[in-house]
Amino acid sequence: MTSKLNVLVTGATGQQGGAVVRALLSKGHRVKALTRRPDSDGARQLASTGAEVVAGDLSDAAAIAKASSGIDTMFLMGNSYEAGFEEETRQGIIAADAAKAAGVGHLIYSSVADADKRTGIPHFDSKYRVEQHIERLGIPYTISAPVAFMENIVAPWSIGALSQGTQAFAMPPKRVLQLIALSDIGAFVAALVERRERVFGKRLDFAGDELTGEEQAKILSKAIGRPISYQEIPIAVARQQSEDAALMFEWFDRVGYDVDIAALHREFPEVRWHSFADWASEFDWSTLGRTSH
Repeated sequence: MTSKLNVLVTGATGQQGGAVVRALLSKGHRVKALTRRPDSDGARQLASTGAEVVAGDLSDAAAIAKASSGIDTMFLMGNSYEAGFEEETRQGIIAADAAKAAGVGHLIYSSVADADKRTGIPHFDSKYRVEQHIERLGIPYTISAPVAFMENIVAPWSIGALSQGTQAFAMPPKRVLQLIALSDIGAFVAALVERRERVFGKRLDFAGDELTGEEQAKILSKAIGRPISYQEIPIAVARQQSEDAALMFEWFDRVGYDVDIAALHREFPEVRWHSFADWASEFDWSTLGRTSH
């Protein structure tokens, strides 16, 4: 039986942080949820599930130190989309230093798979700079590094085309991409929290499934109940929207994630890993206008 731990979760009202909070609470751990907006709907929802919501910003070392009082483990994550790449790195370093100063016994930093492989992707590199700083701090740490989210399929930039019967993505239809469900990110981080000393100093890339865009579209067709076709978005079009995203898609096509999924799942049997088909079958597609049968 794992002892109950006090865990501080940053980015708690976001998708990934929220998944971590839910997983930890389901295991009986005590969670402090750090958010810049403690009066937001997301924060109130977390409070209703049993988390202690505390106000704080990653750029405020004093607020993080205060929130870290009595904490066994901190889950630290940044957001380059909101903060920008340089600011994400700066905030991550400030927060990691505050965790060390507060004597936090285990720092889990959320990076991205292969960020340590010189990808040249700005939002990979910004996270890797934080990783390098954490490694030099001399504190017990673990790097949690997920691949692409399955939930990107239903993100605001994807859902419009999907509702029209098209899964649009800037990769060739037969190129394999590794994916992870948000709930599995939460469960994996909870496993790292509980394994503690056994994962100190480790960098762990993780994924739930790997499949092509065409294969994803077939699974989505079955789950949603109507035909979904795969459409490759030209890189030039993706680049008009975001240079960072275009560089990532080019890297996906040229190199791609390389998690040994079978070995990982054997190593972490406590996580109920979702295949893409599992995730699609559990998702509520009613927002796409599917009729129930």
